[in-house]
Amino acid sequence: MIYAGPVTILHLALAGDWEAAQAGGEYRVSTIGRTLEQEGFIHACSDLAQLRGVAERYYADVAEPLVVLTVDEGLLGSPVALEVPPGAAEAFPHVYGPIPVPAVVSVEPFRR
Repeated sequence: MIYAGPVTILHLALAGDWEAAQAGGEYRVSTIGRTLEQEGFIHACSDLAQLRGVAERYYADVAEPLVVLTVDEGLLGSPVALEVPPGAAEAFPHVYGPIPVPAVVSVEPFRR
């Protein structure tokens, strides 16, 4: 389902991936170890509770520093869909294209 209104878009990123995106002008990592091209979209969360759940499930063993990217949907230039992944009980935003660096309006260190 393509969402017609503004949605909060938070993405948990490896700090090194975000630094590379800044140098290249756009962020293209879907999730840990998977690119936009491999996954077809960039995984995101709609609030901090979702983000913390993702961190616990998928990033628990990651030693590299993590950052939380807050993305302005109006600056994306790519569609965003709220979708319920298989086995999940709630919808997550999926970004169907790269995230331009200027669309990231806030970058905060992720604290476990």
